[in-house]
Order: sequence, then C-alpha cells, then structure tokens
Amino acid sequence: MEEEVKVLIIGSGPAGYTAAIYLSRANLQPVLYEGITPGGQLTTTTEIENFPGYPDGVDGNQMMVDMRRQAERFGAQIRTGVITRVDLASRPFHVVVDGEQELRAESIIIATGATAKYLGLPSETKYRGQGVSACATCDGFFYRKKDVAVVGGGDTACEEATYLASLCRKVYLIVRKPFLRASKAMQQRVFNTPNIEVLFEHNTAEVLGDESGVTGALLRANDGSERKIDISGFFLAIGHHPNTELFADQLQLDAEGYIVTEGTSSRTNIEGVFAAGDVQDPHYRQAITAAGSGCVAALDCERFLLR
Repeated sequence: MEEEVKVLIIGSGPAGYTAAIYLSRANLQPVLYEGITPGGQLTTTTEIENFPGYPDGVDGNQMMVDMRRQAERFGAQIRTGVITRVDLASRPFHVVVDGEQELRAESIIIATGATAKYLGLPSETKYRGQGVSACATCDGFFYRKKDVAVVGGGDTACEEATYLASLCRKVYLIVRKPFLRASKAMQQRVFNTPNIEVLFEHNTAEVLGDESGVTGALLRANDGSERKIDISGFFLAIGHHPNTELFADQLQLDAEGYIVTEGTSSRTNIEGVFAAGDVQDPHYRQAITAAGSGCVAALDCERFLLR
C-alpha cells in the first residue's frame, strides 16, 4: 500500500533542512529524503566562516547536523534513501524510493542541489577540502596572502580569480584554450589585475600536496612541456551540474539544466511542485541563499496547501 504524505522534500542541505524546519513548525508533517549525500555539498567543507550566527566559524558537517536536529525537533521525518522515480503528471504525485518503496505526495519541494564539476584527477579528490575547492567565495578567506590557482576560462573563473586576487598574494589562472571565454569586461578586469598570471594552453596534470594539504600543481602545456607551480589553494571554476535528471522531461529547465521558478517565488511550471537551493540557483550558490530559498519554498508550499 502506498504511503501518503502532505509534503515531500527531496534532498537535504541548507535548502531542504530549512524547508523542513518551517513546514514542521506549521504542523504539515514534512517527509524529507536525504539523497545520495546527506547534508549536501557543505559536508565536504571543513570550516564555514560566512554563515550568520557562527562568529567563530563552524564545521560544515556540524552545521548540517544542527539543521537536521532542528528540523527533527519540530517533527519533520528525515529519512535515508534516494528518490529514483517521480511522476508529476497528476496530483497526488507518484514517487518511488530506492527503486521499490512507493508513496504519493500532495506537494513536493525539490532541493537536490548542484554538483561542482571537477577535473577527475585522483590527487584532486585526495586533497578536496584540504586546499582543493570549488567555491572561492566560501574558502578564499583561508588563503590570504598566499599563492593560489584557479582553473577555468569563463566568467565564473575570471570573477573568482579577481576576487581571490584581492585576498591572495598571487593567483594563477589556468586556461586550457589560447583565449578566455569570459565577457570582454571580465577579461579586461583579469588582465588589469597585476597579481593574476594567466597561463593559456595549460592543463593540470596533478595536484601536489602533503599531509598538510595542497602545496602545488603540475601543469602540462599543449606543446607537451611541464611546469610546477607552488600554491596553497586550488580552485575549480569549470561549472556546476544541477541534479535535475529525475525531472528533465517534466519540469521546465533552463539551458544549463537548472529548474526555472516563477519570479522571486519557488513555484515551478507544475502546480504543487517547488524548487529551492542550488538546483534553481545558477548564480549565487551560497549556504545562506540556499537556506533562504528553502524558507521561501516552505512558505509557498504552505500557502498552496492551505488554499
């Protein structure tokens, strides 16, 4: 027999947990499935210093544990498991968990997040959280007056490089092509920043490090020559992949695969389905903005159910 729920939250992290806090306080008994990575991307971050309310910083895992406990305190049902199929053709929506358990949901909040793209190097994985990062805004502060590298040639890479240049002694911008893909304005900003060195036609062969974390990178030029740079931080800026495969043929997505929401709301093109966090935010991708959008989704969902 299928289980029936008023609100199903798909995905955890700041967006999902915040939505669960608000909805459980509204006595709507939300059910949240945490997905493949309980707690989301922040569980791969060591220390978070820019989330309000933690003046001394907080471990990413601990902050997610705190949010989870807060949601459970008000009655949210938080479950392990992965949503493997969703049918949004009619309400209540039909959902399958882990390929076998079935349930029907009056409303759904999607908070499945987005995954940063990495180069796929074993050494990159080894030092993730120990000098390897996909968010300069999150982690750049830890590399003040140190040398770092940014990989990428688009607007995001140029923006992150110029941001890091305001904090760090030197920034290497590693670009595999002989040109930048960024807008002319962003390119000019990079070229006008004296402590950014652009390394065109270079690829990262290996991230170097020791027990303390990243110490350098081995680069390989397109002509086959190699070069070693000494750095303390290695930042990826080659894009993110929104986790929207489940909804690709049912919800309106933008060209990059992010869920399209109406105006400043969390409403999708299907009534009763809402989206929160990085899965619908290709621009900011911060813990605080994800939490805020989780609040918005909960309020939108509550109003929908009351109506």
